[in-house]
Amino acid sequence: MNSLKEEGETVVSPQALAAVLRPIETATGMPNVSYTDPGLFGFERDHVLSRNWVAIAFEAKLGNAMIHPLDFMGIPVLLTRSKDGVTRVFHNVCSHRGFKLVDKERRTGGRIVCPYHSWTYSLQGDLVATPHIGGVGVHEVEGFNCAHKGLKEIRSHVWMGIVFINLDGHAPDFEQDMEAVIGRTQSLMGTAGEDEMIYARDFGALEMTVRCNWKLVIENFLEAYHLPFIHPKLNAYSPLADHHCGIHGEKYSGQYTTTFDPGIDSENPLPMFSGWSPDRLSIGDYPAVYPNLLLGLQANHVFAMIVHPLSADSCFEEVALFYCGEGACGDVFRDIRRINLETWTSVFNEDVGPCERMQAGRRSPGYHGGGFSPVLDRCSHHFHQWVARQYRQACDQDGRH
Repeated sequence: MNSLKEEGETVVSPQALAAVLRPIETATGMPNVSYTDPGLFGFERDHVLSRNWVAIAFEAKLGNAMIHPLDFMGIPVLLTRSKDGVTRVFHNVCSHRGFKLVDKERRTGGRIVCPYHSWTYSLQGDLVATPHIGGVGVHEVEGFNCAHKGLKEIRSHVWMGIVFINLDGHAPDFEQDMEAVIGRTQSLMGTAGEDEMIYARDFGALEMTVRCNWKLVIENFLEAYHLPFIHPKLNAYSPLADHHCGIHGEKYSGQYTTTFDPGIDSENPLPMFSGWSPDRLSIGDYPAVYPNLLLGLQANHVFAMIVHPLSADSCFEEVALFYCGEGACGDVFRDIRRINLETWTSVFNEDVGPCERMQAGRRSPGYHGGGFSPVLDRCSHHFHQWVARQYRQACDQDGRH
C-alpha cells in the first residue's frame, strides 16, 4: 500500500498510519483529514463501520407492529418490529423502482406499502402484493416471482437492548466478535443483568447534535484526563485519581472508577442488579465498544450512547437510560430518575464544547496528530490504533494505491 486515495485529493499515507501504530510514548493520532474530509467519511462508512457490528437504535423505543426509518451515514435503513416482538433491519427501498419506502416512524397493521406503486411487503420483508403489475386490474404476471423481490435484509443482532447491524454481512458472529464485551458486562452485572434492564420511558432519553467528527466523541469518552478541567463537579466526587484505564480486547476499552456511589445508604435506594457483586458496588465502568457505542455500567443503572456519524464534521448522540426491573421505573423512583438524567445530561453537555474545539483544531496545518499520555491516554490511543488498522486492512484488501 502506497497511500489511501479517494476521489479528489484525499490521501492518508502509510507513514501516517504507521505513526499511529507506534508505541504510545512516540505515537501520533490519526491525521487531520480523517476528521475533516468528506471522502474519508464515505471511506469509513464503506470500509470501517460497514465491516463491523455498528449500533444503530434502541429496541425499547420500538413498539410492536412498528416501522422505524433511520439514516446510516447516508444509507436509508428500515427497522421493523412484528407483533410477536421480533426486530429486523432492511434497506429502506422498494425493490420495484428504488423508492424510499418509509419516511417517518409509525405503527402498521403488518404491511409496508410503497407510496409510489403500492407494492406491499410484510414486516418480515416478503413481497406480498404487486397491484396492476400485469396491467390494470391484473395483479400477477407469469414469470415474475415475488419471492425474489422482497426487501433486502441487513444482518442484525440485539444485545443489551441495542440493535446492531453488520452492513456488509461478513463480520464474525456477534457473540464471537463481542466475546470480550459480553464477558466483561456479565462479570459486572451477572448473567441475568441484561434481562433485568428496563428502559426508562420517562427521564430515560437524551439526544444532541455535536459539530465534530464521530471519532472525537469516542476518544473524549475513553479518557478521564480532562475530568478536573472540564467536569469539576464530577471530579469532586469521582476524582481523576480514582479512574483507571482498562483494555479488554481488540475493539473494547474504557475507563472505570472505584468511587461510584449507588446510594446504598439512602432511605429508598434504587434496586440493584442481582448479579452485581456486593464488594464491587463502588465500581462504575465506562467502556467504548468500537466503533460507535459508549456504555456506563453501574450497580443500579446503565446508560448507553449511540454515536451516529452524520458527516465528516458532525454527529448525533442518542442516549438511553436503563434501570433494574419494572419497579425501578415506577412512580416511587420518579424523582431519582429525573435527577439522574439531569446529572448525566450536565456531564455530556460539558463534553460538547471540547469536542467541537478539537474539530476546529483539526483544520490547523500546525497540528499533525498530537501525542498521548502513556498513562492517562491508553484507551484513546487503543482506539486510534484500531481505526488505523481498519484503514490499513481495507487498503490491503482492496488493493488501493
